[in-house]
Amino acid sequence: MTNIYPVILSGGSGTRLWPLSRSMRPKQFINLVGESSLFQQTLERLDAVKGAQPALVVCNNEHRFMVAEQMQELGLDHNGIILEPAARNTAPAIASAAAQIAKEAPDSVMLVLPADHVIHDVAAFAAAVAEAATTATSGGLVTFGITPSYPATGYGYIKASSNPKNTGAMAVDGFVEKPDLPTAQSYLDQGDYYWNSGMFVFTAESYLSELEKHEPGMLACVNQALSAAEIDLDFLRLEESSYAESPNISIDYAVMEKSDSVSVIPLNAGWSDIGSWTSLWQSGNKDNQGNVTSGDVLLEEVSNSYVHAENKLVTALGIEDLIIVETHDGLLVTSKEHDQDIKKLVDRLKDAGRPETELHRKAFRPWGNYDCLDSGERFQVKRIMVKSGDCTSMQKHYHRAEHWIVVSGTAEVTVGDEVKMITENEAVYIPLGERHRLKNPGKVPLEIIEVQSGAYLGEDDIERFDDEYGRS
Repeated sequence: MTNIYPVILSGGSGTRLWPLSRSMRPKQFINLVGESSLFQQTLERLDAVKGAQPALVVCNNEHRFMVAEQMQELGLDHNGIILEPAARNTAPAIASAAAQIAKEAPDSVMLVLPADHVIHDVAAFAAAVAEAATTATSGGLVTFGITPSYPATGYGYIKASSNPKNTGAMAVDGFVEKPDLPTAQSYLDQGDYYWNSGMFVFTAESYLSELEKHEPGMLACVNQALSAAEIDLDFLRLEESSYAESPNISIDYAVMEKSDSVSVIPLNAGWSDIGSWTSLWQSGNKDNQGNVTSGDVLLEEVSNSYVHAENKLVTALGIEDLIIVETHDGLLVTSKEHDQDIKKLVDRLKDAGRPETELHRKAFRPWGNYDCLDSGERFQVKRIMVKSGDCTSMQKHYHRAEHWIVVSGTAEVTVGDEVKMITENEAVYIPLGERHRLKNPGKVPLEIIEVQSGAYLGEDDIERFDDEYGRS
């Protein structure tokens, strides 16, 4: 049995699924479909792949603790978590994983998967991977072509060179950019075009060899970044300056469109990349009127719409073909026809310096999370949860004081040189400029209410002196 080394690419920001997906917690870490996140579903899918080893994950620095925590929630080991110091697209990210795997097993078959896909027919997916692995062991580069179910304009296409009824690996005639609607319809009618899935199978040695031919400069940058990488807890930090010099290029442009060893395997497995609210609607469980809902939603005379309520009751009357998404701090209303343009709204919010593009009201940290309940001039109120056995950094603030009231659990509080335990309904005051730390020594989550007061309440007003998670 061939050992297969999964590589999970988890670097996307998911702007087209705003306001639910944001740069500090993008779509792959959110429960959009089912009871677990897309990232976790990608990992769980590997259980069906024969010979699959623990996954190697490539992500950015900001997401590292979410990756580690979500793997721990599933009780899964990993083959490493590589941290990209800069976004350089898929070709360098995969190269870093291939070079790392090649140190121990250059002939290893890599299964490269984005972290944000949905696949309903896991058995069909596993069978296609097994077939691709056979081709890859002979030196081939294999991608999966999704059998199109409608004339999609949001996907690139792969043209196969042989009979489209062939279910095995077929040679590739070409890769095609996202088409307009008439062109997409013609692809669907011809039958030998497939959606480009962005999933790949090849050996580490084959991929690195192709990069040496077609993108030697990029490979040199990645190798230099790996040779100077640093180990930080469970993470491997690529050296920043070398990696930043790498071209920003996808695997399609770097290798797949240039190599003569590429084949495509058709895949009909209920696949979606959840790249938009419309694609989430398409993959969801619809009611008799074609609506997909999530949360506290009441609809009357509504059809073919997606409605998501996170915090409030959302009602709709007499509409069709709309997307409505409500979160704690944002509301999106758009037609499905225009949901590919949500990035324009996100760009405008970024230009205005709005925090809603990066952070949710509820923010996740390696020790737990906090939810901003209220804020105004010179005050802010948060509900903070610290996981059992975890603690915040030893820190101080220059512009605010804090009051902590324990709601549930037991807190070990350090204020200056004093360490004391406080329990439910007890409180402590942290003066401006005083070193402090919050720890949960108990077996249940610690929840406190924090009231901040001061001239400046931004998250960047912090100086850390000691941190278990390596944050500066």
